[in-house]
Amino acid sequence: MKRPLEKPITYLITKGDADHANFKSKKNEILGLIVLAVEAGISLVQIREKNLSARLLFVLTQDAVEIARKSSTRILVNGRADVALAAGADGVHLPADGLPANVIRKNFPPHFLIGVSTHSAEEALNARSNGADFVTFGPIFESPGKGKPQGLEMLKKLSASLHPFPVIALGGIDETNYASVLQSGASGFAAIRFLNTESSLRGLFTI
Repeated sequence: MKRPLEKPITYLITKGDADHANFKSKKNEILGLIVLAVEAGISLVQIREKNLSARLLFVLTQDAVEIARKSSTRILVNGRADVALAAGADGVHLPADGLPANVIRKNFPPHFLIGVSTHSAEEALNARSNGADFVTFGPIFESPGKGKPQGLEMLKKLSASLHPFPVIALGGIDETNYASVLQSGASGFAAIRFLNTESSLRGLFTI
């Protein structure tokens, strides 16, 4: 049986700059970050390292799972449900153009956590209908290369319409605006730049 995600949900997404050539150093950097995330009580960590081979992604995920074992932090893998399951991770985060959540739900264990990236109310509704456990929705604020911001009003409407289904805000979120995201009704927030810093994870923000 899956443990419910406690709110507010904090969702750290790794930077995605690991590859075959720099794997050793980046692996140590990512695992060090996960140690801090666990200590800080971060809810979810998404390993989003698209440039790694399946083998290296498995090695990284397996080590991350070991760090988070017996903690409240759950480890997800971006797009690769097979690698996530093999490495003992808690679940998968599906990109908007990835497999539908119902395909994963049908073929993976009942406790397997499924998150889905969404950029519209329709995508979010479909993800919920297909058996996702939560969605990320964005971009909420200006974020490099992510298109026009959805804004807080759209986030508020979507969060209210899907309540109590978890909607996690994403895009341009940092120490100056995460509180406004939570006040808009989001179940939590996700970040790459903001949460990939030691200072943030050591408690410069309070929730």
